[in-house]
Amino acid sequence: MPNERDESGREEKWAHFRFSVIGPLLAAPPERGELKQELEILTQKKWRHPVTAQWVQFGLSTIERWYYRALGEPKDPVGVLGRKIRQDCGTHPSLSVELRGELLGQYRQHPSWSYQLHTDNLAVLAEQKKLGAMPSYPSVRRFMKAHGLLKRPRRGRGNTPGVEAAEKRFEAFEIRSYESQYANALWHLDFHHGSLKALLPNGQWAGVQLLGVLDDYSRLCTHAQWYLSENAENLVHGLCQGFEKRGLPRALMSDNGSAMIAAETTQGLERLSVVHERTLPYSAYQNGKQEVFWAQVEGRLLAMLENCKDLTLAQLNEATLAWIELEYNREVHSETGETPLTRFVAAKEVGRPCPESEKLRQAFTAQLSRTQRQSDGTISVESIRFELPSRYRHLKQVTVRFASWDLSHVYLADPRSGRLLCRLYPQDKHKNADGRRRSKQPLIGAVSAPELDGGGMAPLLRKLIAQYAATGLPPAYLPKDECMHEKEGER
Repeated sequence: MPNERDESGREEKWAHFRFSVIGPLLAAPPERGELKQELEILTQKKWRHPVTAQWVQFGLSTIERWYYRALGEPKDPVGVLGRKIRQDCGTHPSLSVELRGELLGQYRQHPSWSYQLHTDNLAVLAEQKKLGAMPSYPSVRRFMKAHGLLKRPRRGRGNTPGVEAAEKRFEAFEIRSYESQYANALWHLDFHHGSLKALLPNGQWAGVQLLGVLDDYSRLCTHAQWYLSENAENLVHGLCQGFEKRGLPRALMSDNGSAMIAAETTQGLERLSVVHERTLPYSAYQNGKQEVFWAQVEGRLLAMLENCKDLTLAQLNEATLAWIELEYNREVHSETGETPLTRFVAAKEVGRPCPESEKLRQAFTAQLSRTQRQSDGTISVESIRFELPSRYRHLKQVTVRFASWDLSHVYLADPRSGRLLCRLYPQDKHKNADGRRRSKQPLIGAVSAPELDGGGMAPLLRKLIAQYAATGLPPAYLPKDECMHEKEGER
C-alpha cells in the first residue's frame, strides 16, 4: 500500500485519477438530456483512491464539477483537473516578522536543536516579549524546512573562535565535492583510531591508530601503517615511505592536529617544496575522501580481524598492507569507475622524484636558534649539551636543525639559506677529563695579520699630533714638572 505521507507526485496523481473518472464522458459525449443519467452511473462505481489505494465513491456534484472543468479546457484537460495551489502557499502567514527574526537568531545560536525544542523555546520568547499568537509545531517545522534551517550536528563544543569560524563559513559558503586533475597533485593525510587493540610484548593491550595517505585524483593509498600514537615522529615515518613509493606530490592536505602542525612536519614539507594545505577547524568534510577510506578499513579489513585474539602490531600492519595492495588499490572505485592503481598509472602525473632517505631525514627537522656559551663553546638542545667546532667560536647566536625524537643527528645550519654546515655531537665530559685539547681552528673568513713593527704610538694619535704641529700654535699647556727637575739638577 502506498505511503499515506508520500507527497511525491501527489497533484499529478489526483489529476490523472479525476481524468480517468470523467474520461469516458469526454470520449463519448452523452446526448442532450442524458448527462445526469451518465453521472449517476459513475456515482455507483467504486474507485481506488490515488494516494491511499482504498475503495472510494464520489458524489454526482463532484463528478459533474470535474467534467465541466475538463470540458472547458480542451488543450489541457488533465492539467486543469489537478488540485489548486493555495494562494498563500509558502508564505507562512502564521509566523509574524518578529517571530521569524527570533526563530532565525535562535537557530544561529543552536543549529543542533530539534524542531520541537525550537518551537518550545520560541513559545517562551513569544510570551515574554509579547510577539503575538504562537504558531503550531507543524507551522514552525514547515517554515524552518522551507528556509533551510535544518537540524545539524554541532561542529564543536563551546563557543571557541574555531567553532564560530566553522559555523560562519558553513552558513556563508557552499560545500562542493572536488577532485584534482592529475595524479600526485594533491595527497590527503590523516590518523584514524582503530576499533581493535593490539597485544604488546609487555603483555598490555594498546589502542592503535592508522596513518593513511591517499592520492586525491586516483584514490590510491600510497601508504598506510598502524602506530601506537599520533605524533610527528610517526607521521614523518609513514609519510616518507609514501614519498619513496610514489614520489613527491605537489600539495598535501591534513587537519590541524599537533602532529600536522609540528615544526618538523611543516618545515620539512617546505624544504621539499610540498604545499601544506590544512582544513579549517571542525570542518572534516573538507577531507571527506579520508573518511570514506576509514569506512572501508573498518567495514572490510578490521571486520576480517575481529576474531583474532592475540593480534600484534606487526600482524596488523602485515594484514593491512596486503589488503591495500591486493584489494583496495585494485578494486573498481564506485565514483571513478576505475581501480585506483589503474587510474594512478594512466593519469598525467605531476609529481617529482623522491630524494634519498638521508635527504628526507634531514628535511624533516626543526630549525631553531640557540645561544653559544663562550666559555666552553657549547649549546643546549633539549637539555643536552652539544659542542660546536672551534671555528664557530665567535658566533653568539647559532642556528641548529634537529628532530625532537632523534637527537643523534643535530646539525649546524646557515641562518639565511638553511644549508647544513656540519653535524654536532653531544658533549663527552669523561673524555674531556683526560686533559688533552685540540688546537683552535682558524675562524671562518679570517685573514692573516701582517708582522708587527715593534709597537709604539697608535697611528691615529701620531696623525693628530702631526696635524696639531702643522697649525704652528704653541703647546696649549704650561710645563711644570719638567722645569722643576731642571732647576734641581743645576743646584
